[in-house]
Amino acid sequence: MSESTTQRVWFITGASTGFGRELAVQLLQAGEKVAATARKPEQVADLADKYPDLALAVALDVTDQSSVDAAVEKTLARFGRVDVLVNNAGYGLAGAIEEATEAEFKPVFETNVFGLIRVTKAFLPQFRKQRSGNIVNLSSIGGLIGTAGWGYYNASKFAVNGLSEALAAELLPLGIHVTIVEPGPFRTDFLGRSGVEAEQLIADYDQTAGKTRQYMIDQSGKQPGDPVKAVEAIIAAVKAPEPPRHLVLGSLAFNRMTARLDLWKQDLAAWQATSVGADFDEDSTK
Repeated sequence: MSESTTQRVWFITGASTGFGRELAVQLLQAGEKVAATARKPEQVADLADKYPDLALAVALDVTDQSSVDAAVEKTLARFGRVDVLVNNAGYGLAGAIEEATEAEFKPVFETNVFGLIRVTKAFLPQFRKQRSGNIVNLSSIGGLIGTAGWGYYNASKFAVNGLSEALAAELLPLGIHVTIVEPGPFRTDFLGRSGVEAEQLIADYDQTAGKTRQYMIDQSGKQPGDPVKAVEAIIAAVKAPEPPRHLVLGSLAFNRMTARLDLWKQDLAAWQATSVGADFDEDSTK
């Protein structure tokens, strides 16, 4: 969609709280059209009541394909198209790899990864047909750097990054942009109501994963990132002529990623001879 077009249609998953809610509010205030989705649509019904001409409250459980299909059908029936898909629904699981059970970690992937895939695939035919649009996938600095105690959350967000990069390469020739948002800690309910801990505790992990559990308690509501500014940045990225592939948000995330890049460069340089020496010797292949 060209910059001159002022009114886009946005489809936002997980719009009841956090970034999703703030994004829906800012967009509606700016006169954009929004399909605000939530597992419990009554949690976003106030948006449709306040902006009846612009907002649509939609029931959506991203772990249920029939729910995804119904939500997409309802949105397209109302607005005729979607210009921006925002895959925001997701949550974290704190605990060591050994501590979390399959019953605890599988739902993380069902929501964060497979749910994102379901929703994205449901809209891809429409995006391809119109040869335009933006897909915004909410990942995390935890999708770029792993941390003790966040292993399953890290794995789910690393998957989002890998999938999104491949998707971006596939869609770019079709005029469709993909942006991966990588926030650090922001003052949403991620560490509060949206945070889940593994029930099992193993004392040997007290000084690693245990510190992550304590971080959830101590830092909830104290995170340095401002959700309002994060959403403003996401909107600006979508409106940019060349949207960024990765949008790192927050000073903590930016500084961590910069330090990690420096470390990667050091490792690459130190092990360059070993790395490039792993190819076949030219003489041996003749």
